[in-house]
Amino acid sequence: SAVVFPNKISTEQQSLMLVKRLLAVAVSCITYLRGIFPESAYGTRYMDDVPVKILREDKNCPGSIQLVKWMLGCYDALQKKYFNDYWICLQTITECYHFKFKYTHNGPLLDFSSKNNRTDSTITCADTKKASILLIRKIYVLMQNLSPLPNDVCLTMKLFYYDEVTPSDYQPPGFKEGECEGMIFEGEPMYLNVGEVPTPFHMLKVKVTTEKQRMENVDKSILKSGETNVPLHMLRVDRDGEENQDM
Repeated sequence: SAVVFPNKISTEQQSLMLVKRLLAVAVSCITYLRGIFPESAYGTRYMDDVPVKILREDKNCPGSIQLVKWMLGCYDALQKKYFNDYWICLQTITECYHFKFKYTHNGPLLDFSSKNNRTDSTITCADTKKASILLIRKIYVLMQNLSPLPNDVCLTMKLFYYDEVTPSDYQPPGFKEGECEGMIFEGEPMYLNVGEVPTPFHMLKVKVTTEKQRMENVDKSILKSGETNVPLHMLRVDRDGEENQDM
């Protein structure tokens, strides 16, 4: 269904539903704009007044069915508060999309730093809505400016958990225990902080790792005017995962 922003996020369940839908929108936008699946695997929905493509189970596209199953597994881990990191990797590895989660009420806490030094008690629905729409617009801008993917691209997904609360034998539906946790880039990687979305109960943060060469040819000036366009310089380079600087 459409991503509806409630007038008030007063319960953890309301927050969880919004985070799930936002994750679905982000993953769908990435796979759509990178041409991973055919047009038939997507439907059109609206996030507020912004049209977005949403991945669906297309019987003619087994890959879309598999990814939807993976997403449902992600929701299981997210609901149980086991979920820490979620990576979509395009091997060998050419691109990696990194979703990081924080639970702010009765759950694991991470060292997220807010630009405004806000506490979660001051986060309003207006803040969440603005951050959500800006995040999706930034994803659109980045996807439209990356070099085309190879024809033989392969998509894989890795989940990471909070060890202190996750049962040692837990694996969400559709997943199995991984053999390695690292990533190897053929070229020199560049780390981009795309954005973060806060609610009173959750925090979703998105980063992208891509080959530096893919970004060197991008015009970093303000892109063509348009409601859904965002200046590329609003994406920030993550240097060693600590300090961010404008591109």
